[in-house]
Amino acid sequence: MNAILGGGGFHHVCVKTRDWERTMRFYRDTLGCTEKIAWRAAPERAVMLDSGDGNYLEIFEDLTYTPAPNGAVVHFALRTTRLEEVAARVRAAGAKITMEPKDVTIATSHGAGPVPIRIFFCEGPSGEVIEFFQNTLT
Repeated sequence: MNAILGGGGFHHVCVKTRDWERTMRFYRDTLGCTEKIAWRAAPERAVMLDSGDGNYLEIFEDLTYTPAPNGAVVHFALRTTRLEEVAARVRAAGAKITMEPKDVTIATSHGAGPVPIRIFFCEGPSGEVIEFFQNTLT
C-alpha cells in the first residue's frame, strides 16, 4: 500500500507499435497477457492487456511510429515466478534476449541489506526493453 497514492503500485506501461499482429502475438500468446479492454479501430487500435494481478500493458497502434534509439522509457519490468520458462518462451518466439537469465544481488543503500534477484532482458516487438524480474523480497 502506498500511503501517498492510495494503493499505488504498477498499473501500466504504454508502448506504441507499427505491427499490431506481431505485438499481440508476443504479449498475448508468448507471455500469456489477456485483453482487459480495447478501444478504437485499425489503424489506431488500442488495448489494455492484463499481465497478471491487475498490472497492465497498454498498446497503441501507430503506423507512423519510429522507435527512438534509447526511448523515453528505459525499460519496464514484469514480475515472474517462472523466469526460466518465460525466457524459453521468449526465445522460442524469436525475440532478442539482450541479457540472459542471471542472478544479481542488489546492494541496498538504506540499510535493508542485500536483495537477491534473478533477471533477464529482451527486446519486445516494437523495440521496447523488457526486464523479467524474479525475487521474494520486493
